[in-house]
Amino acid sequence: MANAVTPRADDYSQWYNDVVRKGKLADNSPARGCMIIRPNGMALWENMRDALDGMFKDTGHENFYFPIFIPERFMAREAEHVEGFAKECAVVTHSRLTTDDDGNLIPDPASKLGENYIVRPTSETIIWDTYGDWIQSYRDLPLLYNQWANVVRWEMRPRLFLRTAEFLWQEGHTAHATREEAVEEAERMLDVYATFAEEYMAMPVIRGHKTESERFPGAVDTLCIEALMQDGKALQAGTSHFLGQNFARAFDCTFTNENNEQEYVWATSWGVSTRLIGGLIMTHSDDQGLVLPPKLAPRQVVIVPIYFNDAQRAKVLEACERIEQELSDAGISVKLDASDAQKPGWKFAEYELQGVPVRLGIGPRDLENNNVELARRDTRTKDIVPQDGLAQRIKDLLETIQDDLLADARERQAEQTTTVDDYETFQAVIEDEGGFVWAPWDGTPETEARIQDETGATIRCIPFDRDETPGTDMVTGKPSEGRVLFAKAY
Repeated sequence: MANAVTPRADDYSQWYNDVVRKGKLADNSPARGCMIIRPNGMALWENMRDALDGMFKDTGHENFYFPIFIPERFMAREAEHVEGFAKECAVVTHSRLTTDDDGNLIPDPASKLGENYIVRPTSETIIWDTYGDWIQSYRDLPLLYNQWANVVRWEMRPRLFLRTAEFLWQEGHTAHATREEAVEEAERMLDVYATFAEEYMAMPVIRGHKTESERFPGAVDTLCIEALMQDGKALQAGTSHFLGQNFARAFDCTFTNENNEQEYVWATSWGVSTRLIGGLIMTHSDDQGLVLPPKLAPRQVVIVPIYFNDAQRAKVLEACERIEQELSDAGISVKLDASDAQKPGWKFAEYELQGVPVRLGIGPRDLENNNVELARRDTRTKDIVPQDGLAQRIKDLLETIQDDLLADARERQAEQTTTVDDYETFQAVIEDEGGFVWAPWDGTPETEARIQDETGATIRCIPFDRDETPGTDMVTGKPSEGRVLFAKAY
């Protein structure tokens, strides 16, 4: 079949690309390393965005927007920050084009900017420069703000949704009067991300701290959620950073506290991006294409009419339109595909590729028996069900599909999680099986770097709920304060 995707077992990377393209989520852009997000992909992102935006506002946050251009001098004011992003920054040096003597377009030498601008890789610097103007007293705090934006981080190994030079995301930036408030905020937002991942994406995650070498540039502590994909590789699905007073010091952002003393502001930042779509694909999809959780699917139900002549067409479409209205009135996202451009079989395969959770087929015989054919995308099972009470039946089924997807993903994660004590076993598991590996670590960056160099595995996080039983590092034999989570990662 022309629409079939490459089996995961044959070529996982090609399978992923096939699912993205044949699910009509995104295409590569003529601008190297960038992507064109198609309507299906954008609708999926909008559903993610709207759910998260509601969760942010429920926790007291407001949206704002800052420019995409950041003065280059701002980047240099926080040393760790500039070091962390310097190799990924796109730099604007001229304001217009002109032509040379041969008619070729070139930057106009006369338009060279007085100072260069960085195309936003993240916004801490420009935001904290502005917060210095907005904050004078403890009465101005906290500031709980978020922005939905695009960012550019020059990517040499692009992959649709997972790694692109430009991507969409949200970035929260908050300011607080005390360390305790800022730490609480960073933890709260990580909980928001974890709740979203599990309740909306049906993607189980492990929460924890990043190691010092994996922290966000300029952060005191980086918290993360880590998910496991079907191929046994980990995906960092969201991060929340306690920034301490580093950016406040760099941008001289102080406030008068309740004791009438000057103090630097405490900060957090946190973000997720369109990378989540890649995680969603690799958590649930199969060799027939996309599988989407109902809470995020752009269309939860598609109705495909089946008829063989004009007389049948009119009666079938009348029933389809009635059911479409009934489902829509019940709050179900539904599409009726009444076009005659393709036959029903082609439509079945197409909507399977696009991951629509439930498909209804209605033909002349179904009208006679007051039934519909109902197909689940996740299990690819079919059933004949009565039209009466159909809306409630489908609402219940959508909840079941959502729950089943999470349960299946949790079961896979458990099956792909191993506990080891010795390095030889660790190397074998990483090479042959993959997945999450719990192992003792002596806490040094040197050991962390050696393991990565020799196996390709990294410490994904130091989990909040880890086993803290003292042990022995599997590489150095030095004492270990507990196990950490290793995996190869995207």
